Amino acid sequence: MHRQKGKEIRPALVFMTARLFGPTTHATHVAATMIELLHTATLIHDDVVDEADLRRNFTTIHRIWNNKVGVLMGDYLLSKGLSIALKEDQLALLKITSHAVERMSEGELRQLKTTKLQTMTQERYYQIIEEKTASLLAACMESGAVSVLKSPSEEALSAIHDAGIQIGLAFQIKDDLLDYQDKGIGKTKQHDLEERKVTLPLLKATANASPAEVKQVMRRFKRRRKSKNDIQWILRFVEEHQGMKESEEVMIQHVERAMTTLSTHPDRRKDGDASETLKQFGQLIDFVIYRSV
Repeated sequence: MHRQKGKEIRPALVFMTARLFGPTTHATHVAATMIELLHTATLIHDDVVDEADLRRNFTTIHRIWNNKVGVLMGDYLLSKGLSIALKEDQLALLKITSHAVERMSEGELRQLKTTKLQTMTQERYYQIIEEKTASLLAACMESGAVSVLKSPSEEALSAIHDAGIQIGLAFQIKDDLLDYQDKGIGKTKQHDLEERKVTLPLLKATANASPAEVKQVMRRFKRRRKSKNDIQWILRFVEEHQGMKESEEVMIQHVERAMTTLSTHPDRRKDGDASETLKQFGQLIDFVIYRSV
């Protein structure tokens, strides 16, 4: 696990959001620690659910041992993250992170229920990725704000939460776009296609296709064992029917909304530190939407 070091975007969001409103505190460090433990726990659980062999080019925990070890390890990290909040008497952070875990679990269950192309809609897709991915990024930013603000208003926290949701949606859409590019990203190539997970690029493409073309892509997409020809055909279909282009446009809209919210938030600091933090947010968002992994 120590060698499987990821992008660490989530703890970075905790610290950056905190610095947007004031100097970081001990509570900020507690929040970042909780978030990273919870995130790692969800990755381990996701690998078990998805039956994934690799995570960041390393063999997954449940493949090294077995599913029981994977589930128990995830449970341990989850409980450790939540118990830190109690030990440090950070009930506000516990409330935020517990709510995020609840929403992430709901998103996972909703995705398992909605697996077929004919039952997935763009509205359902957005609901799933908001719950599964964006809710934790929103918790990162809320936790960062709570760690430095004294008695923040519900309106102030709601705006921060929404900015985190927008960044999270963009992050997941980028992940889904990467799956339709002919390269690996530390897991099996075209993993979503092979697992028959319906994501935004395919939804956008089918919305622009004829009924006959949709029928053909559905026939190929629902195959449990797709040939290389099936994969290449679906990739071409998505590209030719503007699935990639329109998904990228939506992704950019989300990050623009996030930056507008952060730059105009009434409670943010007005000094040079805040300006530097906003610049760092912009750099982080650029990484999110232009990354290749």
